[in-house]
Amino acid sequence: MSKPLRVLAFMAHPDDAEILCGGVLTRLKQEANCSIAIATATSGDCGTMEHRPDEIARIRHREAVAAASILDADYYCAGCLDILIAYDAATVRAFTEVVRKARPDIVFTHYPDDYMIDHEMTSRLVRTACFGAPAPNLLTGAIDPAPRLPTIPHLYYADPVEFKDLLGRPIEPHFIVDISRVIEVKERMLASHVSQREWLRAHHKMDHYIETMKRAAAERGKRIGKAYGEGFCQHLGHGYPQDNIIVGLLKT
Repeated sequence: MSKPLRVLAFMAHPDDAEILCGGVLTRLKQEANCSIAIATATSGDCGTMEHRPDEIARIRHREAVAAASILDADYYCAGCLDILIAYDAATVRAFTEVVRKARPDIVFTHYPDDYMIDHEMTSRLVRTACFGAPAPNLLTGAIDPAPRLPTIPHLYYADPVEFKDLLGRPIEPHFIVDISRVIEVKERMLASHVSQREWLRAHHKMDHYIETMKRAAAERGKRIGKAYGEGFCQHLGHGYPQDNIIVGLLKT
């Protein structure tokens, strides 16, 4: 019997994975028996108008763990600070260590061209970590480092928020996954991030973030004749797997 595949959603902030790919994670868990992990670059230390950075970081860590637990998923944090995610040697090593610990066959991250620089930096760092994780001479400096990966994992970019790049141009996904049957699980995962309602209302002028998520999923779902969907692009650069393993596992 083959070993279950391992899936990692590595995003910038707590709640990003739930918003952008919570549905496909749920389907991979339920239908393909995949082992799921969720990782964030930061602990979300700027996502508040009322708490100190250390306070909100603790709150959001608890929320992230609670959301991940719905899929019986592991949770990791790379230890970056909000709005200060940098593409440098130390952060590449930290991201690579997370990828090696999670040992994924499939990785999801942000679309490379997004409204927020944290998302863009995370996308680039995850891409590099996936490429470098099998390299024996890429040393992370961890006290107890995880072993290198055997191969580069499949890499996918989730739709950006509002399906547009930083200049407002629409993004066209390579494919859309039907998440209609699991939208309630995606909703429960997102609802675990209780602290974010006040932050999004104050900073983004956006309330009812769960309904906003569902409207976006309905828009993508409409493209394929389904109630709800999530869109993705596959990284197809040299050295990365070329087959669309998601379509093969889920038949979308």
